[in-house]
Amino acid sequence: MFGQLSKYTPALQGILRIVTGFLFFPHGGQKLLGWFGGMGGNGATATFPSLIWVAGALELVGGLCILFGIFTRPVAFILSGEMAFAYFMGHAKGGFWPVVNHGELAFLYCFLFLFFAAAGPGRFALENVWRKKNI
Repeated sequence: MFGQLSKYTPALQGILRIVTGFLFFPHGGQKLLGWFGGMGGNGATATFPSLIWVAGALELVGGLCILFGIFTRPVAFILSGEMAFAYFMGHAKGGFWPVVNHGELAFLYCFLFLFFAAAGPGRFALENVWRKKNI
């Protein structure tokens, strides 16, 4: 029964990629452009060339690349590393459990991006159109 569902894997993988990119890129917009109240909720933005500015640039540009399926594997690999770095630099010191140290999102994004780096974009990706790949 569940074996028949595997024909939907590329489409669901593409939808997961789109949702992930859609939820991820606004974090960069918040840091760089002051979207959604900016950093700290007061419209603040990161200053160039700080580490938070670099993170925001990776999140904004990388998130849009993931959303549209552009250079998915290398971008996802870089973003996975960024999220691992964010987790260990900003959250892990607050305790072992992500629910305690508030690192759930960084942890989850790290492994979602690692999945896309290994598995590719799935369906609905611009890179599939460029490569004339019919998934």
